Amino acid sequence: MAEVAFHFNAPDKAAYVCRLLRKAYLKGARVAVLAPHEQLDTLDRGLWLLAQGEFVPHCVGADAEATRRHSPIHLLDRLDERAPTQVLVNLTDSVPADYGRFERVIEVVGLDDEDRAQARQRWRRYQADGVEPQRHDLKSTGGE
Repeated sequence: MAEVAFHFNAPDKAAYVCRLLRKAYLKGARVAVLAPHEQLDTLDRGLWLLAQGEFVPHCVGADAEATRRHSPIHLLDRLDERAPTQVLVNLTDSVPADYGRFERVIEVVGLDDEDRAQARQRWRRYQADGVEPQRHDLKSTGGE
């Protein structure tokens, strides 16, 4: 069963996810990021524009198989069998049907009321599946 953590109160979700992916990469994690296509473009740009010397190797779903095979971070608008299964960062409005194949799932939640309401629904879905999500309030941790 996947370990699920919600990171609440991200003032800038894209910037927070880019920092999170940088940390994951430095720890050697392989991560799939599931998000709507528009958000993937923002994340892709954000990962390229991190501070000098902090490049995070990543790929998008349309990249060549060789690129995907060697990339530790996969930016995807749908999951497939080629996605890494160590960590999933879910930025969609729903719980992915096959989230259980991942070791960890991270849900990043912004300050927007609609985003928070959808997060509550996802939280309840995980609980209904027998998973007790962990809560990380970014306001109390300074956003890191």
